[in-house]
Amino acid sequence: MSEASTYIFYAGDSTAAQKRFNAYPETGMGQMLPLFLKPGVQVLNHAVNGRSTKSFIDEGRLDVIDNEIRPGDLLFIEFGHNDEKINDPTRYTEAFGSFSDNLKVFIDTARKHGATPLLMTAIERRGFDENGELKHSHGDYIEAVKRVAEQEKCAFIDMNALTRELIIKTGEEESKKYFMNFGPGIYENYPEGKSDNTHLRPEGAIAFARLIALEMKKLGSPFEEAVLEELK
Repeated sequence: MSEASTYIFYAGDSTAAQKRFNAYPETGMGQMLPLFLKPGVQVLNHAVNGRSTKSFIDEGRLDVIDNEIRPGDLLFIEFGHNDEKINDPTRYTEAFGSFSDNLKVFIDTARKHGATPLLMTAIERRGFDENGELKHSHGDYIEAVKRVAEQEKCAFIDMNALTRELIIKTGEEESKKYFMNFGPGIYENYPEGKSDNTHLRPEGAIAFARLIALEMKKLGSPFEEAVLEELK
């Protein structure tokens, strides 16, 4: 690692992960978060497509963070989309069981090194019902994160609530711009278009990363010091 004043280690799934050029315009929140951070704060984005808390740990990805994280660093923890996949035993966790237990393992990993953990709920999917109401798509996994944050006295950002609010405010049709939901002939990598209401385009990744940064300012030290002062 190159030397930085503060490292933000980001553990998560495809909604946060760094994307390759052949996936463009798909973009992760963690990829855009540096736009809102001070010079000297570096994001080490360990988020990977398709990972749950279980598969992230089982594949040794948390071990990598365990070996690198330092006192004063931050660990962002954002899972849920893939923990819900009940038909996949390599990823599925029970919301108030192994999912919650795994979140505590991430928290403990940061704290034993003198780093500060931050729990985030999963971003909302863009799924509107026949009445034009935005559906709730993550069930008990949102409440599970909240409970662990309270039990462990861990810093917390409710990204599910924040992204729901933004999607609703933007509107059913206009909010497509945040997601991989577009017609044919717009992007070279997707000549037939895409109807994906989970993964983000640059506009969504930037908007959602900005929400994270604004909440970091509200959380105070040590999160506030990482964010650009002029951010409003």
